[in-house]
Amino acid sequence: MQSVAAALERLGELAESPAVSRLATAFADAGHELALVGGPVRDAFLGRAVNDLDFTSDATPDEILGIVKPISEAHWDVGRKFGTIGAKIAGEQVEITTYRSDAYDGESRKPEVVFGDSLEDDLVRRDFTVNALALRLPERTLVDPSGGIEDLLAGILRTPAAAEQSFGDDPLRMMRAARFAAQLGFAVEPATERAMGDLAGAIERISAERVRDEFSKLLLTADPVPGIRLLVDSGIADRVLPEIPALRLEIDEHHHHKDVYEHSLTVLRQAIDYEVSRGTLASPDLIVRLAAILHDIGKPATRRLEAGGAVSFHHHDVVGAKLARKRLRALRYDNDTIAAVGRLIELHLRFFGYSDQQWTDSAVRRYVRDAGPQLERLHILTRADVTTRNRRKADRLGFAYDDLEERIAVLAEEEELAAVRPELDGVQIQEALGIRPGPAVGEAYRFLLELRLDEGVIGEDAARERLLAWWAGRDGAEG
Repeated sequence: MQSVAAALERLGELAESPAVSRLATAFADAGHELALVGGPVRDAFLGRAVNDLDFTSDATPDEILGIVKPISEAHWDVGRKFGTIGAKIAGEQVEITTYRSDAYDGESRKPEVVFGDSLEDDLVRRDFTVNALALRLPERTLVDPSGGIEDLLAGILRTPAAAEQSFGDDPLRMMRAARFAAQLGFAVEPATERAMGDLAGAIERISAERVRDEFSKLLLTADPVPGIRLLVDSGIADRVLPEIPALRLEIDEHHHHKDVYEHSLTVLRQAIDYEVSRGTLASPDLIVRLAAILHDIGKPATRRLEAGGAVSFHHHDVVGAKLARKRLRALRYDNDTIAAVGRLIELHLRFFGYSDQQWTDSAVRRYVRDAGPQLERLHILTRADVTTRNRRKADRLGFAYDDLEERIAVLAEEEELAAVRPELDGVQIQEALGIRPGPAVGEAYRFLLELRLDEGVIGEDAARERLLAWWAGRDGAEG
């Protein structure tokens, strides 16, 4: 947290930048108000990089468009019905929104867009006091009607209006509280947190797409765990992601197992650490993080209390993958994300046991083949899934996975393992066997693929001989 003087100096420098100064002058010349608002002002006080330039004005969307057209390299109005006009000015992307006074009617999943006429009224209707800050331009006057500066200094999230009213206006703000708690490292003010619990059911009025986007933003923070805890403790997760609170399995004195909920949060944190430290993926990676928090959601449905105090979770990987796909579809995630997360959960147990009996080259090839494009993510998830406090066991598993990755690298270099294919393609199979396209070609292809996985590269001639021998011995083979 920077001092107020240092923050104002940063804001002054921002106001002097070509994009902001040009925009401020244009609005002043047109007789309209303009203010830098929300995140950029907040981040100036937090000493964070200012990435987005968001403005608000008393001008209508049509008037905003008329002002920015002459001074912009490009402009767009896809958010026009919500009062937002975007533009690129002096190389900077900016968004200007007409003062708003939206509210939900209590039944609709989307707010009724109502334009306002006052900056102060616009600010007090925003989600949290730390986001209800503005810098009037061009005069550079700080506007803080709700005590946002004090809350920034204290590290507190609080709504400008009564929390019940604010969350009633837009229930998604409760999920935003979780995201900002994680993103900023702030504590939610007690009355605001109580209101989240009291109004948790209101989140069901929000569209699945908006819930999805907010949950994704939470997962993409540097440490999502405090936000997830808030969603679970408030009861909001029960409404939008019930599989996560369901991980809090009851543990009795006779049957002991790892706390699955706490384990999953630890796996998420460790997956993020690996994602960052390995540097092999573009970080943050949503698929890795979804797979990490959801990887064990099949355990509640598969838990069995065994004799002698043991607890089993047989096939929780398969059940968990099915549950994850169902939940992600309900939240309107795209098909590629759903498929990738499901596949990772299916495969997340595959490695365990490698350290007890080293795999054959064939097993390593199959591991790579089954992971496909998710191999690097599977490396991360599998390593992150080791949360034992037994240092010797953790080291043994870590060394075993190091060995597996080294073997994958060696085989890949020798065999181009990432693109494992039979040594004869479909046309060559048809020519060798003298058959036409049909199911038999697919069967032959699968035979050659298994041969490739089992024995590696044997050459086209040898593959053709083995194919002919297999075909000759196949029941019902055609000449």
